[in-house]
Amino acid sequence: MSAPDGLRELLLNRIADVPDYPKPGVVFKDITPLLADPAAFGALTDAFVSLCERYEADKVVGLEARGFILAAPVAVRAGIGFVPVRKAGKLPGATLRQAYDLEYGTAEIEIHADAVAVGDRVLVIDDVLATGGTAEASLELVRRAGAEVAGVAVLMELGFLAGRQRLEPGLKGAPLEALITV
Repeated sequence: MSAPDGLRELLLNRIADVPDYPKPGVVFKDITPLLADPAAFGALTDAFVSLCERYEADKVVGLEARGFILAAPVAVRAGIGFVPVRKAGKLPGATLRQAYDLEYGTAEIEIHADAVAVGDRVLVIDDVLATGGTAEASLELVRRAGAEVAGVAVLMELGFLAGRQRLEPGLKGAPLEALITV
């Protein structure tokens, strides 16, 4: 699903390009202007809520850190649970941990072991799909915790980084929805 033209333009007009951040040659996509605009943020939230309804999600997972900001209001509006997936070592209690590869090393993310239940349908939400490593690891965590992946939804897909291709096998037929592809 791509956002309808009106929504796509509203969102794109509120995403700022920051050249050479965090390092030279990178153009960072800054969503803070979008978050500061209640109409744009509300429209984005509504688009994600409609995906929760379409895919019959029982819970949403937000990926640290901007995924938290996007997924929490979606959960409230959709009347379903919110589950944070955090960097390793940030959650108290029993957790499940998953390592994944970065272009410059490895990282690990965690979910509370009891955050989802067998039979829960979980929609994973994040701001950007880049190389797909974090999203791929989150799918593994959701399944290891016993839940079913209802899908993955992102505000923006950076198509030139081929994250979709990396993520395809891990989706196992679940949909990947990007509102904007650049």
